[in-house]
Amino acid sequence: MTSPLLVLGVARSGTTLLRVILDRSPGIAIPEESRFVPLLARRHRTPVDPVHFRDDLRRIPELRRWELDPSDVVLEPAPSTASAIAAVFEAYAAKRDKQRWGDKTPMYMRHLPLLERLFPDAQYVHLIRDGRDAAVSFLEMPEGTFTRTWAYPSRPAGFACQWRTEVEAARGLGARVGSARYLEVRYEELVAEPERVVRAICDFAELPFERSMLEYAGSVDVSEKPHHQGLREPPTAGRRDWRRELSPEDARAFEEIAGDLLVELGYELSDPAAPRGGVRAAAALTWYRARIRAWDAAASATQRSPLWRRRHPTLGGLEQ
Repeated sequence: MTSPLLVLGVARSGTTLLRVILDRSPGIAIPEESRFVPLLARRHRTPVDPVHFRDDLRRIPELRRWELDPSDVVLEPAPSTASAIAAVFEAYAAKRDKQRWGDKTPMYMRHLPLLERLFPDAQYVHLIRDGRDAAVSFLEMPEGTFTRTWAYPSRPAGFACQWRTEVEAARGLGARVGSARYLEVRYEELVAEPERVVRAICDFAELPFERSMLEYAGSVDVSEKPHHQGLREPPTAGRRDWRRELSPEDARAFEEIAGDLLVELGYELSDPAAPRGGVRAAAALTWYRARIRAWDAAASATQRSPLWRRRHPTLGGLEQ
């Protein structure tokens, strides 16, 4: 099982841009968001039954989008949960004549302990963006981009709870695994100096760098992805500016919850004298985290249930 490179980042932090760039390296294949790792980990314990595992793969729409057939996935006898899941990514990389695989799925910021257990040799690149800019981008995503539920924030203060929780969790992971396996990168630096930052990432991950990695504009199909239209152009700074696009009240509400972390990361506050933290911020964080735990518990119970297969019929093989 090869060592993966996992791109971490809160939603709308530029992880898709970074995935597109890194995927153009000859040394690694990073598909579009997988979303299925927690599902497969919940449904298949070591030793994995290959027949049942492949049956589940036939029900996962991401594989069709990757143009990957379950028959392409090579499983060892009685595979572990980790090796079976890794085999899916390895098959994707093999079809692209690449030796190493990676992943970029922002929802996994809620599942970092699972990633640590499954892939103990993984390297992580954590892309951090000013949470207020990410909030503007997230809250302006078109209706229908994803299924909005009560677990998703609908206001800047709610997004502040998500941003703070997930950034702190990823930085905690970095402290545990060390600098040989964790690299922190700022979105603002990536778009301002893309070659320097991407070279640093490639050096960290021991990937070959080619200038063509930055020449993705015009080669990415975003026809069905209105929230990814920025990929039509080279890396561009200032696509979002919370100073123009957030009201003063919303900026202060975000900073009340996540201002201390913004300062720790070197971002300026709209009102440094405004209260930060306190009982109200603590209550908002506690309520957000309780909702996420409840959502994940419900998802786990549903996905482990025998009814999951009835609700997710097989999609069939790829057309020849």
